[in-house]
Amino acid sequence: MKTVEINNQPNLIIEDNSITVELTKSGKPRKRKPKTSNTYFTEDTQNAIVEYVASGDQEFRNTVYRERIEYGFFKLTQNIIHTFKFYYTDGESVEDVQQEVIAFLLEKLKLYKPEKGKAYSYFGTIAKRYLILKNKKNYQKLQDKGDLAEVDDDKKIKEETLNEYFSQDYSLSEFMMLFIKYVDKHLGTLFPKENDAKTADAIMELFRKCESLDIFNKKALYIYIREMVDVDTPQITKIIKKLKTVYIQLYNTYYQEGYIKI
Repeated sequence: MKTVEINNQPNLIIEDNSITVELTKSGKPRKRKPKTSNTYFTEDTQNAIVEYVASGDQEFRNTVYRERIEYGFFKLTQNIIHTFKFYYTDGESVEDVQQEVIAFLLEKLKLYKPEKGKAYSYFGTIAKRYLILKNKKNYQKLQDKGDLAEVDDDKKIKEETLNEYFSQDYSLSEFMMLFIKYVDKHLGTLFPKENDAKTADAIMELFRKCESLDIFNKKALYIYIREMVDVDTPQITKIIKKLKTVYIQLYNTYYQEGYIKI
């Protein structure tokens, strides 16, 4: 059993083989959400697409698509549809529209050229453009059927969301989950010194709890961190700068390739 002093209070970590239970200052087990993988378009998906394009064997292509590509296309199209609310379906179900987009991506699969960029960005762009055109067509039909003011408001909101997405071209929420997972796994490597690691973990706890925190003031954030781990402001600033560097490096990888090697 290992004891770590934080704010002059014992913070116990009980280790039993591969099981580690971290306790809060009051002695209760620290609760954290179970970690799940949020990556659906992986490096293997990219490699599988390259192998698919390079092969002339249709049976091999079918196997590679079914076992290594299909799920990536399914999640990619699902996320795009629901993130940007492509719900002008003209009587079709959202699931039917999704299958239609997947079929279109499959049709374009053989045209992909690796030297033009990563498959994640290539097929994500194709899917978005297909859905934009389809929704515009169905929007024109809805103008004759529904309340124009209501339809126009919905269209304006969707266009603003799409403009923001195309200017950034990434899913921030998914990236943040992967960033947290990466730092958690490599905390000891990124911050070999115990005090640095404790500070970084306290900062990352803010990311883990970002949805439940109501803190937007920088000074308040520093106070919040100091309550979690007894360090001064320069120490917090130093670790934040290091985490920012890691964040930018991972973001660039995610933006270009659509995944992060955890």
